[in-house]
Amino acid sequence: MGPSNPALPVSPIGNTPNVVVKPTVNASRPNVSSGVIAGLLLAPIQPIYPTIAKASGTQGIVVIAAIISKTGHIESAHVLSGPVMLQGAALDAVRAARYRPYLLNGEPTEVETTININFRMGS
Repeated sequence: MGPSNPALPVSPIGNTPNVVVKPTVNASRPNVSSGVIAGLLLAPIQPIYPTIAKASGTQGIVVIAAIISKTGHIESAHVLSGPVMLQGAALDAVRAARYRPYLLNGEPTEVETTININFRMGS
């Protein structure tokens, strides 16, 4: 499946949040390395840093559990942790993400994963 890279930044530019994808284990879905999942992403996840969060200096990581469907769309997503002011923007960005379907034995397979959206103020 390829090497595992547990911290693969997807968009590390200025005030743009970093996105890290980490798989979670579920008996009904394959455990796929974060490098493989990130490699299936069709375009970088680009959350919009909320103005109010910027103004208040709110930073942090929003952790989202998501299921990527057999078609590569986000089937479901929910926040596991992170600053409340940043959660909506993180969810919106993850829900808009599109992936190439993950193939298991040549067949598209649903995948469960954890996506970390790192909101940091630029220097």
